[in-house]
Amino acid sequence: MPLTMNDVDRFEAARPRLEAIAYRLLGSASEAEDAVQDTYLRWQAADVDRVEVPEAWLTKVLTNLCLNQLTSARARRETYVGEWLPEPLLAGDPMLGPADTAEQRESVSYAVLAVMERLSPNERAVYVLREAFGYPHREIAEILDLTETACQQIFHRAKKHVADGKARTEIDEAAARRIVEEFLAAATTGRTEPLVRLLTADAIAIGDGGGKVPARAAAFEGARAVATFLRGLFKPSLAKRNVVGGSPDVYASTANGAPAIVAVLDGRVIGIMCLEVTPEGITAFRNQVNPDKLDRATRLWAAADHGEPLLASAF
Repeated sequence: MPLTMNDVDRFEAARPRLEAIAYRLLGSASEAEDAVQDTYLRWQAADVDRVEVPEAWLTKVLTNLCLNQLTSARARRETYVGEWLPEPLLAGDPMLGPADTAEQRESVSYAVLAVMERLSPNERAVYVLREAFGYPHREIAEILDLTETACQQIFHRAKKHVADGKARTEIDEAAARRIVEEFLAAATTGRTEPLVRLLTADAIAIGDGGGKVPARAAAFEGARAVATFLRGLFKPSLAKRNVVGGSPDVYASTANGAPAIVAVLDGRVIGIMCLEVTPEGITAFRNQVNPDKLDRATRLWAAADHGEPLLASAF
């Protein structure tokens, strides 16, 4: 039977939560949108009058679609050119989902999304549903066709893996801007030492160009190596302008709740560098320059006023 308007409304009411779950599971906004659309198609084909709890039914369908996607994604990433990084979401993006608790904010941080790439699909699903959305283990077990005991064990294992990553510091928008301003001031001096002082000894810098934009295939590691790379990155040159098609403006923003540097050229976001900050200093730079992963950011960027850039014509 075709869906009634009430059935469509029930799905649309669930869409924001479904998108937020799918994004955390997949690390990709475009893939999350596809998973939610596939869930709608299954809702459309189901005998919805027999669905007792639509929210639970939709979450189960979506989660299993995402688990299938994660399994195939692992195979695809073996042939991915260079480093694979999640798709960053800028401040205000509804796909970031709930941010009322520290656990919810942590679960969508760029640093944790990167760490979750090391988890098995089941570990990732249990962690996201429990930590970010507060599902009881009993419900998660039903969604994943596991026992409740197995679900609890998977959660504790996943949480330990995530906790083994570096602890990040929660930062508000004003503090994020100050950090970005301080970093850019150091990066544009043309000297390495001011940058080294901002970094932790084991700092890393990773870039994802997806084979479409030049990006180093392996991470830079250690404060001095990272500082040397960043000094060169922010040094103007004709070669850089030729690669990106001009000289972008650079703004301070936040992405996935952390300080971020956004490079914009002719209204198009061409790079988002996410900074991972700890009490000891900046410990990671994750630079997303793959244009396929910046379409959504460009759309949202165009819809808001961001003031004057911190650096005009940066390259």
